[in-house]
Amino acid sequence: MLVTGSIKTIIGIAKKVQEEVDKELYDLPTIQQKLIQLQMMYELEEIPEETYKAKETELLLRYEVAKKKEMEQWEALTTQKEEDQNE
Repeated sequence: MLVTGSIKTIIGIAKKVQEEVDKELYDLPTIQQKLIQLQMMYELEEIPEETYKAKETELLLRYEVAKKKEMEQWEALTTQKEEDQNE
């Protein structure tokens, strides 16, 4: 019984960590804020152009993935709502 409880606790913690990682990596407002900060750092010459371009590319790719995930979630909700209405 103790082992089962411990495993459930570990799984719960792992899920929470995964949620936080996903939020950091794929949260649209977070990515937008990081892009703004990056732009400001570049304009203030705190980072070189090559660093700016590399990080910008990474953030834009993450933004694209986040937007795609958002659209998939929206489509799933819309489909579910339509199915519920047809029942």
